[in-house]
Amino acid sequence: MINKPELLAPAGDLERLKVALLYGADAVYCGGPAFGLRANATNFTFEELKEGVEFAHSLNKKVYVTVNIVLHNREGNELLDYLKQLNETNVDAIIVSDPYIIDMAIKYTDLEVHLSTQQSTMNKEACKFFLEQGVKRIVLARECNKEQVREIINEVPIEIETFIHGAMCAGISGRCVLSNFLTNRDANRGGCSQICRWDFQLYDEKDNYIEGEKDFTLCSKDLSLLEFIPEMIDMGIKSFKIEGRMRSIYYIATVVSIYRKVIDEYCNQKETYAYNKEYEKILRRCANRDSVAQFFNGNYDYTCSYYNGRMEVSNQDFLGQVLEYDEEKKLVIMEQRNYFEKGDEVEIFSPNKETISFIIDEIYDEDDNLIDVVRHPKQIFKIPFDIKLDKWDLMRKKY
Repeated sequence: MINKPELLAPAGDLERLKVALLYGADAVYCGGPAFGLRANATNFTFEELKEGVEFAHSLNKKVYVTVNIVLHNREGNELLDYLKQLNETNVDAIIVSDPYIIDMAIKYTDLEVHLSTQQSTMNKEACKFFLEQGVKRIVLARECNKEQVREIINEVPIEIETFIHGAMCAGISGRCVLSNFLTNRDANRGGCSQICRWDFQLYDEKDNYIEGEKDFTLCSKDLSLLEFIPEMIDMGIKSFKIEGRMRSIYYIATVVSIYRKVIDEYCNQKETYAYNKEYEKILRRCANRDSVAQFFNGNYDYTCSYYNGRMEVSNQDFLGQVLEYDEEKKLVIMEQRNYFEKGDEVEIFSPNKETISFIIDEIYDEDDNLIDVVRHPKQIFKIPFDIKLDKWDLMRKKY
């Protein structure tokens, strides 16, 4: 039996924390009330953190909190009280980039410290240094290739975490300063305005306009290492990290469940394991950008970014979330997420049952009136269904 790596998922709020853990994540990472790098995310209050930790621990799973901001002088006096409050919530670790925060956490709390990818750690000597400082785990820079990762694992006795899926930064692991320069929103303070996805006019050295299919962008394609999971498991990576604290519950449930399947299939049956390319189709359907292996194979080139001709289409596959099941009437009560109608072929996917495909024959509104279309955002509707469904089960278009 192979030692399974941890599957680590993003949690933008309490609902997404529960979805990620129920759909197969071993741990989640989230932002607390302060000192995190997602200013536009909902983030957690201490009361929500406590509830989330209790929920995770009831499943024998973990919660990590990001404290990965670049600290300014004025915040130094607030830091220690904040770390002590996190300690009291029983979070399993904090994710840190600033050396001062590392020092304070280790000296004055019992918090386990993981080094954030914001440190852009890419070599074994840096890993040895942070190991000596008391860091338990290092989240390597996303720019590392597999040979670099393998060398670090072989030579430094520290836990290694790597990103396996999600958005990429056009700068080195979040060190881009374009956002600050152009919009006064600091990427290293959680306010990135994603300048890399803007459209720019491109000129040559003589100021001649270069015409393309559309204006120039710096935008990276997304990362997906699904095909390489067996190789990464054999390398000894401790934790596989999914990016996306601002993603929807549908995205989180879909991505987590697919990576959970691949990890389990390989670890449980290594000798007979066969990669299932159908999983790639499911992942592509829940995102609106192309995904590639990025730096992992050492061949980062023009195919890993969008320069022009980029098209992002909003995904409409997520149709509804189960709220409850009326066993007496055999009705599933759901909340709508996207337009659908009678006669559509759909699927129920779930954290604890096989995917169920069916054609919608009847739809009722909240007042039990027959309807043909569910068109209103978050509309409550009911569908006859013989199989008992649970809260957190989701409905999507059939692939």
